[in-house]
Amino acid sequence: MFNASGNLSEKITVDSDNLYREESYTDLKMATIKRLVPVDRDGNDDPGRETIYIGQTQLLTQAGLLPVQGEIAAASLPDAIAKFPEAIDQAVERMVEEAREIQRQQASQIVVPGTDDIKKIIT
Repeated sequence: MFNASGNLSEKITVDSDNLYREESYTDLKMATIKRLVPVDRDGNDDPGRETIYIGQTQLLTQAGLLPVQGEIAAASLPDAIAKFPEAIDQAVERMVEEAREIQRQQASQIVVPGTDDIKKIIT
């Protein structure tokens, strides 16, 4: 958040109780899996918190490459590799549903007379 003079109005802080070390694994083709390992303030592994796995890829669409990512419910890297396709499929399904919802919202907008939109409809 910036104030009128262009400076940050709120102090930026780091949540030192929620730190993770990021490791990245890729097949150099389509799949990237990020493993987020919880660490303490000193950078040592924090076994009291869960490791997080995130799958990433890109899909070729008519508009170009579309980045897709989703969390993978996995207990290990081999488990994350096995569950990668399902996680990406679910992420794509969520994206499609979000796009459909945006289309529904835009289609149901009420046109108010006197706006520029009504002029576009008439001409």
